[in-house]
Amino acid sequence: MVQTAFIFPGQGSQFPGMARELFAQSEPARQLLTQANDILGFSLTELMFNGSEEDLRRTDVTQPAIFVHSVAQFVAVPDRAVGMAAGHSLGEFSALVAAGVLTFADALRLVARRAQAMQAACQEQPGTMAAILGLADDVVERICQEISAGGDVVVAANYNCPGQLVVSGAVRGVGRACEQLKAAGAKRALLLPVGGAFHSPLMQSAATALGAAIETTPFSEARCPVYQNVDGRPHRAPAEIKAHLLAQLTAPVRWTQSVQHMAADGALEFVECGPGKVLQGLVKKIVPTATVASAP
Repeated sequence: MVQTAFIFPGQGSQFPGMARELFAQSEPARQLLTQANDILGFSLTELMFNGSEEDLRRTDVTQPAIFVHSVAQFVAVPDRAVGMAAGHSLGEFSALVAAGVLTFADALRLVARRAQAMQAACQEQPGTMAAILGLADDVVERICQEISAGGDVVVAANYNCPGQLVVSGAVRGVGRACEQLKAAGAKRALLLPVGGAFHSPLMQSAATALGAAIETTPFSEARCPVYQNVDGRPHRAPAEIKAHLLAQLTAPVRWTQSVQHMAADGALEFVECGPGKVLQGLVKKIVPTATVASAP
């Protein structure tokens, strides 16, 4: 059966002025954005609408801002028929709201806790990430394993689309990986402007902190399948969703596999809710026959 997949972006898609038009044009979105300020105890909307790029790069602002923008755009969609949902990294929280697993308020509190925990982990264990273009996944995985075996942690972190993989780990490990991957034939190996080794073992302390918050938050059975980052497969059961949401902090984002599985399960249209159009570009590279669109 042909279904519409709603997809939600992660960190890096923020921009000054984000969600300002949504606030002006949609009453459901306006209510959600106003509620976010009350939940967080500061004016997130002021930073989203009028803050600088530097303001929006702060992890404690970036993650709630992208999440709130994404869900606000989702609730502004008329006659939503969600056949399946998925989110890239942080975007998985938005997908869980769309699928009825988490309330907006509970998800926002978890996102805020996640951002704080990740920021603390970055300060405890400095790390970085790099985008590797034009190399087969198995080659990247093998070289990362060899470097990690020597004591410098580096792992495959984001399987974004065929030929585009992000590695994450200790600064020295990522630096060595970039050199060796270029020597192995990568078209490019680009260090990313991030403050930490996301989706790597260096995020373990963040996972511990987030785990405590997840355990005290109510999760409901999903109204539609949620394709989770950890394995790229559909899930509905609260216990499974909780476990995978937590594991996501230290495990890779299998976006390529998620989109492949959604397409195999009947998704022909992918609607992106949130700032930017990054996921639409990735979907077209993974499933060239798919229709992609931004939420209206």
